[in-house]
Amino acid sequence: MSKIKPSLAKGTRDFLPLQKARRNFIIHQITEVYRKFGFGEIETPAMENMETLTGKYGEEGDKLLFRILNSGDFLAKADGDALANRDSKAISRSISEKGLHYDLTVPLARFVAMHRNDIVFPFRRYQVQPVWRADRPQKGRYREFYQCDADVLGSASLWNEVDLIKIFAEAFERLNIQVSIKLNNRKILSGIAEQFNCLDRLTDFTITLDKQDKIGAERVKAELTDKGFPAEMMQILDAIIWNEATDNAAVMQLLKDNLTSETALKGIEELEFLLSKLDLSNLELEPSLARGLDYYTGTIFEVVTSEVKMG
Repeated sequence: MSKIKPSLAKGTRDFLPLQKARRNFIIHQITEVYRKFGFGEIETPAMENMETLTGKYGEEGDKLLFRILNSGDFLAKADGDALANRDSKAISRSISEKGLHYDLTVPLARFVAMHRNDIVFPFRRYQVQPVWRADRPQKGRYREFYQCDADVLGSASLWNEVDLIKIFAEAFERLNIQVSIKLNNRKILSGIAEQFNCLDRLTDFTITLDKQDKIGAERVKAELTDKGFPAEMMQILDAIIWNEATDNAAVMQLLKDNLTSETALKGIEELEFLLSKLDLSNLELEPSLARGLDYYTGTIFEVVTSEVKMG
């Protein structure tokens, strides 16, 4: 009788007591900051209906959803034509009604829609739970990992963005990690696409731009060109993204000098407001910051550090 060697599912991890204690400490510091800024905690199920999850992350994100097979004889209700044609997308729709959540944002939208009569707006919530993505595992990227989310719903005030950026700054300060907070606004990227009549291809544009950290600026430019984005658009991107500007004021001036669409100008105005209200030396404008997911529409930011190699 053969012995099966114990193993983990690819892209997952065990945590020993010391590792678990360290992670608990980190999460505690983050949630203390959330509570300080008036956020309350919620929890949502690990699985959601596929109709809730699909179509929210763009085509690339949908490919990374972990689907759960229907209970019992799942093939009994399978789409016969899809089976005969080996159409995997159509088959998956008929044999998988639920999936593991890819992030905590889409479940939040579903939560608010269902409980809108039970919560007070503006609704400030935080959530710390594992999420699952069928991505290729690599250093610093797992298929199961925790997210620490904080969101404000029911208010369009930019003061909420000020609070969220302060949360980032204070949380990492508590953890004694030196970071840079990269800041952009999706209205600027939408405005660039609008300026060159490519608004219908915004997702394609932002997903490609979002690859810059992985493949570098030259390959991003080549990919955008191969996808048929106009040469004039590449010139604008050269001016506002791939330049030698060294401070926020210089970057802001480049944006003002090169962008003309009403949408982009609104994004510039919002960035100016945030910079005027935040006295943070580690806050950096980064016009190439895109965040490929479709639901981003305004302020976007990421945190990077040179102290830890995270992949």
